[in-house]
Amino acid sequence: MQADTLTAVILPASLFIIMFGMGLTLRIMDFTRVLKQPKPVLLGLSAQMFALPIIAFAVAIVFTLPPELAVGLMIISFAPGGATSNMFTNIAKGDVALSISLTAVTSLITPFTLPLFTLLAMDYFMGSGEVFRLPLLKTVMQLLVISVVPVIIGMLTQSKWQKAAAKIEPFIKIFSIVFLFLIIVAIILKNKAHMADFFLQTGLATLTLNILVLALGFGLAKFFKLSRAQSVSIGYEVGIQNGTLALLVAGTLIGNSTMMIPAVTYSILMFITGFLFAVLFKKYPPS
Repeated sequence: MQADTLTAVILPASLFIIMFGMGLTLRIMDFTRVLKQPKPVLLGLSAQMFALPIIAFAVAIVFTLPPELAVGLMIISFAPGGATSNMFTNIAKGDVALSISLTAVTSLITPFTLPLFTLLAMDYFMGSGEVFRLPLLKTVMQLLVISVVPVIIGMLTQSKWQKAAAKIEPFIKIFSIVFLFLIIVAIILKNKAHMADFFLQTGLATLTLNILVLALGFGLAKFFKLSRAQSVSIGYEVGIQNGTLALLVAGTLIGNSTMMIPAVTYSILMFITGFLFAVLFKKYPPS
């Protein structure tokens, strides 16, 4: 797919704005909480960075997804967390502070892990002879500029101009959710001739992945005797992915519209399952 306005300009600019908005909500203590509460943070990070991709790999194999769609599914699993997971955690009365801390830490880790893991996935599913490439160092630098730099700017803005940051942040939070829906609509329209087939190929796979990892995050936390609120947070951090980042990697950095499809179907379905899990979590007895 040739770079167009959507993938070359709108996606990177929008992700920059979204990550800036995330920075407006972060404090230094959100990063240092890993030292004060190591058990829930390390459990959440392990589930996000390792268990989630392993389950995605298994789902891609079980559903025998075509190579490009399998890579797309892996990419969405490499892009965990985001402002949406914080929103769902708040709705379900989870530990919002823990959710924000996990989001903060993964926002610093992902620019390094996502390109490397994506290269490995492309090599496994597509082989080394395919035309699509992902230069590792260049991609890491691009993701740092697009995702980490705006977080730092947002944190600096919040520390120096708290009143202004408090006014801006709610609008960016709304923008991040609305934009994801708009970008999904644009991709659907762009691929409308093949969208039904793509959804038939990836819809059940992405739904299966989403339900499995939502349950995994919550179940692991309860198994390790974390509180109900912490379990809810980890469930959402593992199950609600940064769809905008996945779309940017697949569509902008790799330049493959087919790889964007799993991120589209996952992003649609995670809002439905996210709200259903919120209802379920609210019924779960507090501990």
